[in-house]
Amino acid sequence: MSVGRTMLCTQEGPLNTISNNKDATQCAVAGRNVFKIFSIEDEEFVERMSLRVGKVNLNLSCTDVAWNPVEDHILASAATNGALVTWNLNKCSKSKQDHIFTDHKRTVNKVSFHPTEAHLLLSGSLDGTIMLFDLRKKEVSSVFRTGTDCVRDVSFSPHHYFTFMATHDNIVDLWDLRRTDKYERQFTAHNGPVFSCDWHPEDKRWIATGGRDKTIKVWDIQYRPYLEHTIQTIASIARIKWRPQRKYHIASCSQVVDFSINVWDVRRPFIPFAAFNEHKDVTTGIAWRHDPHIFLSVSKDSTLYQHVFRDAVRPADTVSPIGLALNIHGDVSHAISDKLESTETAKAGNYQSTKVPSFFRRPPSRSELFKSANSQVQVYQNCGSKNNLSMDWFVISAKKYQLSGKPLKDLCEHNAAISEHLKRYDVAQSWHMLKSLYANDTVQIQRTYTMDSTTDYSLRNNQDKGKQRLENHIDYEVEKSTKQVVDNSGASVIQSDSETDMSDYEHEKQLSNIASGLVSAHGK
Repeated sequence: MSVGRTMLCTQEGPLNTISNNKDATQCAVAGRNVFKIFSIEDEEFVERMSLRVGKVNLNLSCTDVAWNPVEDHILASAATNGALVTWNLNKCSKSKQDHIFTDHKRTVNKVSFHPTEAHLLLSGSLDGTIMLFDLRKKEVSSVFRTGTDCVRDVSFSPHHYFTFMATHDNIVDLWDLRRTDKYERQFTAHNGPVFSCDWHPEDKRWIATGGRDKTIKVWDIQYRPYLEHTIQTIASIARIKWRPQRKYHIASCSQVVDFSINVWDVRRPFIPFAAFNEHKDVTTGIAWRHDPHIFLSVSKDSTLYQHVFRDAVRPADTVSPIGLALNIHGDVSHAISDKLESTETAKAGNYQSTKVPSFFRRPPSRSELFKSANSQVQVYQNCGSKNNLSMDWFVISAKKYQLSGKPLKDLCEHNAAISEHLKRYDVAQSWHMLKSLYANDTVQIQRTYTMDSTTDYSLRNNQDKGKQRLENHIDYEVEKSTKQVVDNSGASVIQSDSETDMSDYEHEKQLSNIASGLVSAHGK
C-alpha cells in the first residue's frame, strides 16, 4: 500500500476534471480558468506547470482532460466551444499545445484514450456525435452518429480492443470501432439522462452507469445486458469510478445537494461503505492512484484533494441499529441489527479449515464485516377495533365544518358537534371556548347526541359506504342538537327566524379577530 495522507491544494477557480498519468505520480486538473500539472509528493502537491500560457481563449476552458495511458507526455482536453486540444509536455517551448481539432460543433463533454494505442482518441459531444481521432495523422478517423442531441460520456473498454461505450439520453450504446453506421448493442439504463459510465477494471462482464434518476446501476453485458445491482442515492450522479483491487466497490459523486464522495459496496446498496466529506461544494472529478486506499478529487470549491481510507467516515458505524415505523392502520414494524457473525460462523465462513491454529487464520476484513451485517424485522398487527392513526376525521371535518353564513355562536356549536361526534373532544372544547369568549349571545345550547352504539367506526376496514353513513349520522345529530335552545330557566324554545344574521364579511372579520386574539394570548 502506498504511503499517503489527506492533503489539499487550493486553486484560483472552480475545477471541472482531473486525470492521472500512468503511474499516478502526477495529475492534471482543469476548469474554466485553471489548467495545471501537479506532482503528488508524500506531504503536498507541487505545481509543475500551467498550460494556460500565451493568448487565453475558449480552447482553454476545459470540461474534461485525459492523460495518455501509454505515452506519458501526451494529454488531451475538451473545451466548451467544441475544440479538442492535444498537449505535448516534452515540447521545449513555453506553450505545450500540440494540435487543435475543431470538428465538433458544440461542447465536447468527454475524451478517452485507447488503453493500448497511444494515437487513438475518442470524444463525445453535445452535437450528438462520437469522433475517433488519429493523433499521428492529426485528423478524424471515424464518426459515430447516435441520432440524439447529446453524448455525455464515452469510454474505451480495457478488455476488448475494438469496443467502446457511450451514453446519451437514458441509453447506453456498445460500439465496435470497425463499424461506424450502427452500434453493436443498445439498452435503456436509467429513467433519465445517463451522466457517467465506467468499465470494471477486472471483471470484463461488468459496467456501471450513473444518472439523473439518483441511481448507480451495475450491468452484466456478457450476453444480453442484465441488471446485477442497483444503488439508490440522494442526488443525481455526476461521476462514478470503480475502486481498484476491490471487485464490489465503486466511488461516486453527485451533481447537486450532496458534496460528499461515497464509496459503495454494491452488495449492500443502502448505506455507503465509506464517505469523504472534505469538499464544500459539489465534487466534479475522481481519480484512483492505482491503490485501493488512496484517490484524488476536484471540486467546484476550487480545491484538489488527496483522500486516504484511514480518514474516511464510516456511516454504518454510526447509524442507529434500531428502526421503528407505524402505518395508518396502527401496525408497528420493528427492525433491529443482529450482531455480526458469531465466532463459529465467522470461522466457518472465512476459513477453509477450523483446525488451523488461530494465529494462522486470516481475520475478516472490514469489507467482509460490512457486507455480513444482518437485521431482523418484526411486524406487530393492530388488533384493536379503533384506529386513532387514521386521518378520516380530518377529511370529515373539512367537509362538515362551517366558517360563515351563520352567527358566530351557531358556527361554534355546529363545529363543536362535528368534533364531538368524531371523538375529537379536545377540539370540541376549543370551539366551546371560542363561543364563550367571543359570542355576545349568552344563550346556552343544549347538546344531546345519541351515537348508535352498534355502528362500527373502525377506520381500519372503513369503506366509502361506511364513511358516508358516518357523515349522514353526524349531519342528522348536528341538525337536531343545534335547533334546541335552552334558556336560563331550562325551558326549551325555538330559535326565532327573525334573529339578526351577520353578513359573511362580518363573520370572516370576527373569525380573523378571534385568531388574532388567540395568537396574542399564546404569545403572552
